[in-house]
Amino acid sequence: MWGFLFNNHTIPLIILNTIFPFGKNFYAINFCGIVFAKRRLSPTERRHERIHTLQQRELLYIGFFVWYLIEWLVRLLQYRNATKAYSNISFEREAYAHESDKDYERHRRHYASFAYIRKTS
Repeated sequence: MWGFLFNNHTIPLIILNTIFPFGKNFYAINFCGIVFAKRRLSPTERRHERIHTLQQRELLYIGFFVWYLIEWLVRLLQYRNATKAYSNISFEREAYAHESDKDYERHRRHYASFAYIRKTS
């Protein structure tokens, strides 16, 4: 099933589908502000993806994806565990830390995710 949902400017576009993202542990992926999701997202999940959209814009999209991949590889070497590596990516740490804050987008500082680089779980 394919579908489009507009969310009051929270996320420009959500595309519901049964294929992408790949893998059974992933339910959504944000690509340049377009979220591909296997199911409807909760308000908290939409805020999480909106934070990723802000992060991507700050780094002009391509910079975000390059940094994300490099940081994941570094964390993979550090933890020797793909899930733990993902959990410790600075972009994910910021998004998870603030996904419940309905006002975070309004008071978020630019490049806030870089404050999470040294913090690990």
